[in-house]
Amino acid sequence: MHVKDELYGGFELDDVLGSLIASAPLHRLKGIYQGGASFQVNRLWNVTRYEHSIGTMLLIRKLGGTLEEQIAGLLHDVSHTAFSHVVDMAFGLEAEDYHEDIFEEVILRSEIPEILKRYGYSSQLILGDLKKWSLLEQELPALCADRLDYTLRDQLRYGGISQRDAKIFMDELQIVEGVICVRSVEAAEWFTEVFYQEVIGFFLNPLNIYAYDTLAKTLKAAWDSGLIASADLLKEDAELLQHLRGTNHPEVLQLLNQLYSNPALTEDEQHFHIHRKTKVRLIDPDVVVMGKPIPSSQLSSRVKRLGREAKEKAEKGVYVKVGG
Repeated sequence: MHVKDELYGGFELDDVLGSLIASAPLHRLKGIYQGGASFQVNRLWNVTRYEHSIGTMLLIRKLGGTLEEQIAGLLHDVSHTAFSHVVDMAFGLEAEDYHEDIFEEVILRSEIPEILKRYGYSSQLILGDLKKWSLLEQELPALCADRLDYTLRDQLRYGGISQRDAKIFMDELQIVEGVICVRSVEAAEWFTEVFYQEVIGFFLNPLNIYAYDTLAKTLKAAWDSGLIASADLLKEDAELLQHLRGTNHPEVLQLLNQLYSNPALTEDEQHFHIHRKTKVRLIDPDVVVMGKPIPSSQLSSRVKRLGREAKEKAEKGVYVKVGG
């Protein structure tokens, strides 16, 4: 199977990866938007979980990861619900981990274990603990393929960086002691700024805040009224939206109308309707110095300053006034 990606170019894939990509769980991710509620209010915010899953797999491959880790990268998001992290907000889950809690259940109920078995792989060994894959997952503030891909992919699609920018940065990546590092302080500073464009500039954009808040209230109202159940959350975004509209529930319909009302939004700490904080996400890329990984914050005052400013912004949150 041949795939072509806007970030990483073209690749010929192993048969097992092609079979997994053709499976129903991966196909569903084509209808799950990475930004959750974002696509509902801005059609240009249109990166899907499918694109991110393919991209994470390809980045791991590009970095020399094993086929097993590529499989883990491809499948790491198959349990994401419709509207992604909006569900976490609806349920009040500050860790944003609902999809992680149901990951094993989603895998076991799918054809994925059988596909892997057909090619001689164990789903339990590959997917039982995703944190064992050091290229795929690392705790913040380290780099990992998942974090790199969603940041670069979103910012490329939304105009924050160019393909040339992304390529120059990816040429700076190097694996040291099993961890993704960069070769220069300049590369660490560049990615740090791009990462905060994503988690502060995009995630905390007032339009995003409004969309998440309104859609989360919609899902909670439907859930509390018994109009949706766990199985409905594993539909595609458009399917769940259609289901919500079909309930004819006054509060649900009113909230959906608000979601698409295109109101005037301003940041106003004194007269606000929505105050939202997000999980604090800080980045501190390791730089290779004499063959060893060193946190860039120890080498760059800029990285340290950007991290301090991002932490303050995330902890303070954004105050959004709706309407004039």
